[in-house]
Amino acid sequence: MAADLAAALLRKTLDSFARLDTAMAVAIIKGDNEIDKEYDGFLRKLITYMMEDPRTISPSLDLLFLAKSIERVGDHAKNIAEQIIFIVKGEDVRHTSMDNVESVAR
Repeated sequence: MAADLAAALLRKTLDSFARLDTAMAVAIIKGDNEIDKEYDGFLRKLITYMMEDPRTISPSLDLLFLAKSIERVGDHAKNIAEQIIFIVKGEDVRHTSMDNVESVAR
């Protein structure tokens, strides 16, 4: 599920960049939060499995690295979306509130 979200987010990011679409860039930034939630839930499940059966630690760590890589795809898409807003609007929205990002992108 998270991999599908990340792939879709990456496609939206490339489309937003090609069109310099700030509204889509805002949606991308919001979409990264969904991937983060999926990652957090998956991490909790993996920790539970590892605590219940220590034999699952090695394969669980492989899955953890995979999940982290997918989560990073979302982070990179978010960073590109922030740069799209900067290119179009000339204002840096990194490390600001979502309300500020939305007001700048309008």
